[in-house]
Amino acid sequence: MSLFDELKGAVFQASEGTAQSLLGQAVEGAIPGGLGGLLGKLQASGLGEQVSSWLAPGSNLPVSADQLQAALGDEHLQQIASHIGLPLDKLSEMLAEHLPGIASKQNG
Repeated sequence: MSLFDELKGAVFQASEGTAQSLLGQAVEGAIPGGLGGLLGKLQASGLGEQVSSWLAPGSNLPVSADQLQAALGDEHLQQIASHIGLPLDKLSEMLAEHLPGIASKQNG
């Protein structure tokens, strides 16, 4: 592995960690019950299999931005988006990408 590849990997990990941290803080500040409340809402909305995979050791099942939007609704997503200053559509994409990791880290 070249030095460039190592640096690229380090930058990616740092930005990944920053995104997860920002989203985690926004969820905690915007959703009643914080991350636990959000995960409970997702489970109650039919995404229990995905949430369970995030909380258990092993690989995380993916979730799409559309699934999150349907499960959470615009009101909850708007609350999170306003905390970090992202448009609603970008937030859904970011949550879909990072929420499994955030949940896994919180449970780990």
